Amino acid sequence: MLIVLTGIDGSGKTTAARALVSAALAEGRDALLLSNYAGRRRMSLLSARFGVQLPPRLADAVESTIRVANVLISHARARRFRGLVVMDRHLHCQLALREAKGLPRGRVLPWLLRKLPTPDLVVYLDVDPQLAHDRIMARGTDEESLADLTSLHDAYRALPEFAGFTVLDAGATEQQVLAELRRTLAEAENARASVARLKV
Repeated sequence: MLIVLTGIDGSGKTTAARALVSAALAEGRDALLLSNYAGRRRMSLLSARFGVQLPPRLADAVESTIRVANVLISHARARRFRGLVVMDRHLHCQLALREAKGLPRGRVLPWLLRKLPTPDLVVYLDVDPQLAHDRIMARGTDEESLADLTSLHDAYRALPEFAGFTVLDAGATEQQVLAELRRTLAEAENARASVARLKV
């Protein structure tokens, strides 16, 4: 079972992914957490430190290269794993960033999405950009402007892939988000089992 978590910065993707895997392990299930970062946080910190801002296309090229490499490695690991695989971020995230920056989708990322194994569930953790901004400021490890978060929030919804996402309220407490994730996972697993029975 492969689940992908997406959402704007501050939506709680990493926290939710870790909690879901921990809950599955506590139940005695085999579960694996894989992260598909693009290095945006480190790049933004370096840019702020040295006062150098990369042009949007160059920044995207660097981020996309890192993201694609991580996604390919993650899928290679997931292919060998028998159990629940939770991916924190995916190529959808880079496509949303491109949309938010006014950059073209390109051909490589959409092509890779079609060629890679289709996740059983792509969850979009929906959160108000203001709340996401407050969370980012509170953790103090990186910086994102409210305007950029709002643009990214809208960009996700503009993706043609968004229609296939399962949208969950990420403005709730961590416990509530985890409960909704587990419920959604159970429904997806039941549906998958029903399809398997029909094929027998």
